[in-house]
Amino acid sequence: MINRKLIRIKTVQVAYAYSLNDVHRPDDGVNILLSSLGTAYDLYNTMLTLMVDISRLALRAYEAQASRATRLGLPQPSRKFVDNRFMLQLESNRQLQDNRKNQRLDWANEEEFVRSLYNKVVDSDFFREYMESNVDSYDEDRELWRKIYRHIIIDNDALDDLLEDVNIYWNDDRFIIDTFVLKTINKFSPTSKDDHPLLPEFRDEEELEYAKKLMSQTLNGAKYYKDLIAQNTRNWDVDRVALMDRIIMQVALAEITSFPSIPLSVSINEYIEIAKSYSTPNSARYINATLDNISKKLIAEHKLEKTA
Repeated sequence: MINRKLIRIKTVQVAYAYSLNDVHRPDDGVNILLSSLGTAYDLYNTMLTLMVDISRLALRAYEAQASRATRLGLPQPSRKFVDNRFMLQLESNRQLQDNRKNQRLDWANEEEFVRSLYNKVVDSDFFREYMESNVDSYDEDRELWRKIYRHIIIDNDALDDLLEDVNIYWNDDRFIIDTFVLKTINKFSPTSKDDHPLLPEFRDEEELEYAKKLMSQTLNGAKYYKDLIAQNTRNWDVDRVALMDRIIMQVALAEITSFPSIPLSVSINEYIEIAKSYSTPNSARYINATLDNISKKLIAEHKLEKTA
């Protein structure tokens, strides 16, 4: 699940923290990076269980309505939402149940917030259309939860505040994690059983090794990368360059010089995008020009080779 975009962002965050604390133990940095990536995976599972807890609250609401209808001799309410086939699969998923045991955020302790989301679901036009529809299909059940996630859970300010109280980096992770939650919803099918695999923390061993090596090289080569930046900072003391800009270039140069198979343009473009989100308005252009100049010089001096 954790992709290279998230690894790059987390590496920049850890390297920035190291520069502020003047810590120089690369092995610690790798462990901190892996721990930070682990919290992002925890967020992934937390967002999946949030949907489950909305459904559980819906079941309690249905049972109260059904009991009242029985007492008053009224027609029983529809079970369509509480019997949603996709949600029954997700709730019974063994991997999610196991992951839930270690989650930092237990939605059972946030019932008021979960109820507020449930009320938004019930008040939505797409929910009313779903409940009134004569269609009875698995695709419709799954699509409802995709809409709930996209329109009610994503870009929810109250949720952002709640998540930030648990982990200050979770809101930075959300834009990536949300895409993986939606991808997970789409991967379920009518035949999915309770052993249906969720997304793994790392796609494969190669991604894990990429994360370890990028972090290690970033910290081990810090002085070398700072010297490269200084040599290509015209009429400007390198220490006067914005710290975040220096850190972004430090991580970028660690990747450029340590991973021959990653195309140069890919690396530079990825870190330009990080600069747009984490640094000043003018940083992207400056970082682009500096990294381009350094790369050209390293290639001319036969100190940089790329296989792709």
